[in-house]
Amino acid sequence: MSPVEAKNQIQAIIAELRQHNYNYYVLAMPTISDFDFDKKLEQLSQLEKDFPEFAEPDSPTQRVGGFVTKEFVTVKHRWPMLSLGNTYNEQELVDFDQRIRKAIGDNFEYVCELKFDGLSMSLTYQSGKLIRAVTRGDGTQGDEVTTNVRTIHSIPKKLTAGDYPDLFEIRGEVFMHLKAFEKLNKERTDNGEVPYANPRNFASGTIKLQDSAEVAKRPLDCFLYGLYTEKTLFKTHWESLEAVKSWGFHIDDHSRLCSDINGVLNFINYWDKERFNLSYDIDGIVIKVNNYSQQQELGFTSKSPRWAISYKFKAERVETELLQVTYQVGRTGAVTPVANLKPVLLAGTTVKRATLHNADEITERLKLHEHDTVFVEKGGEIIPKIISVNLDKRKPNAKAITYITHCPACNTPLLRTEGEAAWYCPNDEGCPPQIVGKMQHFIGRKAMDIDGLGDETIETLHARGFINHISDIYQLHNHAAELKQMGRFGEKSINNMLEGIEKSKQMPFEKVLFGLGIRYIGETVAKKLALHFKTIDKMMVASLEDLVTAEEIGERIAQSLMEYFANEKHQHEIEKLKAQGLQFVVEEKEVNLASNKLAGQSFIISGVFETFSRDELKDIIEQNGGKILSSISAKLSYLVAGENMGPAKLEKAQKLNIPIITDQALMAMIG
Repeated sequence: MSPVEAKNQIQAIIAELRQHNYNYYVLAMPTISDFDFDKKLEQLSQLEKDFPEFAEPDSPTQRVGGFVTKEFVTVKHRWPMLSLGNTYNEQELVDFDQRIRKAIGDNFEYVCELKFDGLSMSLTYQSGKLIRAVTRGDGTQGDEVTTNVRTIHSIPKKLTAGDYPDLFEIRGEVFMHLKAFEKLNKERTDNGEVPYANPRNFASGTIKLQDSAEVAKRPLDCFLYGLYTEKTLFKTHWESLEAVKSWGFHIDDHSRLCSDINGVLNFINYWDKERFNLSYDIDGIVIKVNNYSQQQELGFTSKSPRWAISYKFKAERVETELLQVTYQVGRTGAVTPVANLKPVLLAGTTVKRATLHNADEITERLKLHEHDTVFVEKGGEIIPKIISVNLDKRKPNAKAITYITHCPACNTPLLRTEGEAAWYCPNDEGCPPQIVGKMQHFIGRKAMDIDGLGDETIETLHARGFINHISDIYQLHNHAAELKQMGRFGEKSINNMLEGIEKSKQMPFEKVLFGLGIRYIGETVAKKLALHFKTIDKMMVASLEDLVTAEEIGERIAQSLMEYFANEKHQHEIEKLKAQGLQFVVEEKEVNLASNKLAGQSFIISGVFETFSRDELKDIIEQNGGKILSSISAKLSYLVAGENMGPAKLEKAQKLNIPIITDQALMAMIG
């Protein structure tokens, strides 16, 4: 293959993989199988190895994320991030238009943009590279979240084309698509965690996570809409949008240029209905005077520009009848009440059910009675919510609805932990929804990832009596002949399933621990626990004090672990899984030393580095005989400091007179 062909092929594969990454992580709508994606990635990796001169620094082959930020640095905005004045009615927009005309005459245009319900973000680029990302904060200063923002697939880390200035800021909104939000919220609920109320809260919570590797796992998107430079490059806002789009930025295609207020009102009325067909939330329309000179002439108030305003949609609310309250049991035993409603059209869809969250919602806030007439709203919530009761329509002698006292699936008395809102069924070994849910969680992609075994198959096998516990999955090879007689399974599908089960025995300890489905033990917590204790045996005998010494493990998680391991049935289940060959020990990686140049010396790595990731620096130190410490003390030999390291860490190192070196100095030490 010639260099020109290789370059073209590398660029084509990168473009294709980026689109697949966007479809998978951001839209939660994959258009390629994991196997095919991995094959494409292998092909790209080989090409980059053969033709390193064409490898890009932000290629899909380069791992995203991995930085841990203990605290965010506060950064002052170069240009203040002002808020906009709001209105909810058309007459106020007409008044806004008249004020504009009185100030600058009739010769002007408006740009109308969708108002995304997300988190405002300011990005700074220098020489085409993303160097800083800062939240709105109080408008004057915000938190620097660069390492987290770098994990967002739609934000370019390096611009490849365009006549852009050497230094500029571009502002936009970080948000989460609805389908991705629903999927992640379901995972939180399944893990016994509190779900987020809406995508905006989820996006905001994600950006403030300390571990960017965790941010990378959560699908965020970003629309950009405002360019800021020292010297004005364009005459109008519309021209700047077209330009930044050509530079590679993700610009919303629904923005419109309107010649007068009638065009603005038509745009608003159109999106008041069509917003429910979007894949993300909007809560209104932003209206801006297009010409920059006219914007300058109109000026600002102390809080907002006089040349822009936002029109906010009213949350749609409907009235319907509460038919009954039913209850769902999750795999962790949490019992969730659901309002079953007389079908009604809301926000473009027919609503039959609404969330009731917990017992207090039914008996304290809403004080629901049988067959109440209720007001239902979507607003910023994805799942419809009952806002209030129409007391004027309450039927005479209607009985108050009381929360159930026994599990709807197995009739076990429910328990409620002090300080928590949810009621739980403690019968995890005998409650059918919990049994099935635990096995479905165990085989899932983020846990044991067993090929050929899906949720429906688990339900069928449980219903036929083949499996009642996780360990029974590893006995299915003894029932191959019986499975073939069921009619539902062909020989090929049975073989695939059994191969997938056998292959899963190689999954690492952290995946097995997460797969056990212990309450509050999510994917990240399982990893932290596995790395800290190394074996399940040490974890099972650990005291509360021992458990909370592990990174990010609080008393609630520690208590849950102790209760789980104290149960003899759980102990017996773990022994069965051990006997089947599952991994309950962290596999220690053998380090092949490249040299002993750093022997006897200890290091801490902090901040962000241009050439290496922190994991790469850690590997380099260990491969040359050095040791990585977890905290700064007088025993520390060197602090390897990059950009944006935490000021507290820097201050402590200086106080203890610990040498602070760069990554280049570290490289010089090992030659």
